[in-house]
Amino acid sequence: MRDLNELPELKLALVQSDLAWHDRSANLSRFGELLEQARGADLIVLPEMFTTGFSMDSASLAEPEQGPASEWLLQQAASLDAVVTGTVIVQAADGSYRNRLLWARPDGTLLHYDKRHLFRMAGEHEHYTAGERQVRLELKGWRVRPLICYDLRFPVWSRDAENTDLLLYTANWPGARRHHWNRLLPARAIENLCYVAAVNRVGTDGKGYAYTGDSQVLDFQGETLLNAGDAEGVFHVSLSSAGLAAYRTRFPAHLDADRFEVS
Repeated sequence: MRDLNELPELKLALVQSDLAWHDRSANLSRFGELLEQARGADLIVLPEMFTTGFSMDSASLAEPEQGPASEWLLQQAASLDAVVTGTVIVQAADGSYRNRLLWARPDGTLLHYDKRHLFRMAGEHEHYTAGERQVRLELKGWRVRPLICYDLRFPVWSRDAENTDLLLYTANWPGARRHHWNRLLPARAIENLCYVAAVNRVGTDGKGYAYTGDSQVLDFQGETLLNAGDAEGVFHVSLSSAGLAAYRTRFPAHLDADRFEVS
């Protein structure tokens, strides 16, 4: 039986950056420089589609399941002795295109989560195949649920009150809906009694959409532990398992949660 009180602190590094449009080499070079500032973290988080920007050109930009970005992430994870994660455009073994979060461990293991909710207002559902399953990952005993951008709007998919310690969102969330981002993230923390970490990009993409960042970390009461604003850089925060355990004991709302199944 896991004792949440006994887990070590979880050290996060959130990497908020502009992205070069459709230019994997430029992006990997830039992130390679930034990640030097992330040393000491247990978990390093990059934005959604960090090699390309949020593009619907899946057929020409997709890489195979063990492609250049996968190899780069594993190299970074080994060098930094940390999990490094972010999403890339992948062509899966079945031929489908996926917006895939890659979870690269320093031991050379590579896990993944495929984005469930595809952003139809940009036609994402016409160019990618949706993920079929939730994924819960573990790091230093912490239970982490990765989710991607538009997933944030769907509380049923995020709901996992008893098992998740950290909900992790990686995104290309445009500035035009900045206030939605800043309202929904605290809601997910409060309703799930867990920490929330979210990484967004800054700058302007190849379609002319502007991004305002607001990468942030919130505690289990929706209180801000870190907010990067619109600055580019690497932002560090440490999470306390003891604080989370104490709050869940003091306010066990999860015991009254509705039971349901996700299909």
